[in-house]
Amino acid sequence: MKKQGVLHRELAAMIASLGHGDLLIIADSGLPVPPGVACIDLAVSEGVPPFLPVLDAILSEMVVERAIVAEELQGNHRLVEQITERLTPVEIQAVSHEQLKVRSRQARAIVRTGEWTPYANILLYAGVAF
Repeated sequence: MKKQGVLHRELAAMIASLGHGDLLIIADSGLPVPPGVACIDLAVSEGVPPFLPVLDAILSEMVVERAIVAEELQGNHRLVEQITERLTPVEIQAVSHEQLKVRSRQARAIVRTGEWTPYANILLYAGVAF
């Protein structure tokens, strides 16, 4: 039995399988999942699990080269600060929510949380550890 890090079998396997440049998305409960993109659904109920603890767990195991959030999220200053603190010094780009949904078609997987905060989605592009 694994005793630390990401315990969810599918999520741990997905993180381990990512190559340089691969896209993994952490999403709120409302982001549509495009046909053909894997969905690792963690949502249990409203707010469970929340976005930030899922982001923390994934960041503990994933090398991130760059990230993208929706421009619309900029109105939620506290959440933007919390994301930025966790990802520094990674470059975080902002695009429209519509553009984010277009880019989601290229994802290896979307990790669906129970988050109910609008636009609480982040695109994480895998880097390399060396």
